[in-house]
Amino acid sequence: MTTLDGKAGQFLALHRPGDPLLQPNAWDEGSARVLASLGFAAIASTSSGFAVSLGRRDGEVTRDEALAHAARLAAAVDVPVAADTENGFADDPAGVAETVRLACATGLAGCSIEDATGRRDEPIYDMGLAVERIAAAAEAAHAGPTQLVLTARAENHIRGRDDLADTIRRLQAYEAAGADVLFAPGVAAADLRTLVASVDSPVSVLALAGYPPVDELASIGVARISVGGAFAYAALAGLVSAATELRDQGTYGYWDAVVAARPIIRAALDRST
Repeated sequence: MTTLDGKAGQFLALHRPGDPLLQPNAWDEGSARVLASLGFAAIASTSSGFAVSLGRRDGEVTRDEALAHAARLAAAVDVPVAADTENGFADDPAGVAETVRLACATGLAGCSIEDATGRRDEPIYDMGLAVERIAAAAEAAHAGPTQLVLTARAENHIRGRDDLADTIRRLQAYEAAGADVLFAPGVAAADLRTLVASVDSPVSVLALAGYPPVDELASIGVARISVGGAFAYAALAGLVSAATELRDQGTYGYWDAVVAARPIIRAALDRST
């Protein structure tokens, strides 16, 4: 495993198999500050949550927009922030490396590169190219004066390819190529123990509906747990519920939740000034 300095080193040290880092995903500066005020030791961005805040679908944000957004999150809080940099916004290794080099200048502690192409006809990069992309990303993340923790993502299970054996082969290859953390969102809960046992690097898990609770994930050696866009959508679900109540019932019961949360939100914003 690469030895990292500074903020990246602090961030990587939080990845402890059996004592997982809980890393919720923020979609704007306000949500980042609230999450940090609640005691979370690190925060991640969410590509889908940020996209929906702009009125777009996941995958419709540009590299410049994503990196500027990540820089704002990193500046908003004192805890390490990692960015969802999707597939590096490039197909070729050189383009991926350039994205990571740009991310190094944003104040981030980490970023992720996924092996999804963004194309329906061929959703996952060929194994050889996928490994070259991670190797280029790892070199860029580790070589400069400001380093990043690189998370390599195997996207099979959220892109219509439920192939655990291929996912494990990919993660092992990404590990050998220099990735610091490994991530395969969407893997069936029953397969997580096999996946974790198949690699040596810290494994991150996306907490999905029906997944085991944190203590069970810890018991199988998971090192990080994130929520993806779930918190952003939970916030929007609250908006839909409140707006539907106002429209259909003409009542204001949503104020109960507002009153309960407002002191926490105000305290988080006060600490940011």
